Amino acid sequence: MKTKVQDIFVKICGITNLEDALLAVRCKADALGFIFHEESSRFISHYRAAEIVKKVPEHVSKIGVFVNAGRKFIHDVVTHVNLSAVQLYGNEGPDDLVSFETSVIKAVRVKNDFDVEVLRNYIVDAFLLDAHKEGQYGGTGKTFDWNIAVKAKEYGKIILSGGLNPDNIEDAVRFVQPYGVDVGSGVEASPGKKDPEKVREFIIRAKSIPLDYNYDEHEDQP
Repeated sequence: MKTKVQDIFVKICGITNLEDALLAVRCKADALGFIFHEESSRFISHYRAAEIVKKVPEHVSKIGVFVNAGRKFIHDVVTHVNLSAVQLYGNEGPDDLVSFETSVIKAVRVKNDFDVEVLRNYIVDAFLLDAHKEGQYGGTGKTFDWNIAVKAKEYGKIILSGGLNPDNIEDAVRFVQPYGVDVGSGVEASPGKKDPEKVREFIIRAKSIPLDYNYDEHEDQP
């Protein structure tokens, strides 16, 4: 293990069009998130996502967001879209998250009484911690107690989500020192359409805070 200063991993989620995807890339986002959950206002079909991904540079991670989806559906979308990773919301247990052909991010909706010990049972590439809102998976616009995220770092890479925006991202990164951050609604002009200035400011401010963390030289991003 070594220690180094690391730029934070920034994921812009809820991409629904090529213009927003290329905007995020120009602003130095590390990953784009595509939501394959039809009930989301930021839903995108895998056909449309595939067309966008073809025009996105190879070094940018393409992450598919799924909610209680079947393994075959996930496999088919991963293959068709050429995704780098899957972000799984839902009721998956530890045994359900093995043998995926891509990196796996387990998304967890955090209540104030959340017990971080449950993360111990999962072997995944990262955990995405989001605010809990009944019946809603992502895009809540709500934050949660960041002390929970700090404790969760004992169990793996943490991608902080939930209510982040250009105004609070610097405080969030300083406090949690996470591996990465994820934003959707916090940089939108309207659901599914990004605000260029908010995207630019969010990424600049997130990456302005240096991270000191222990790492394995062979680690890759999701």
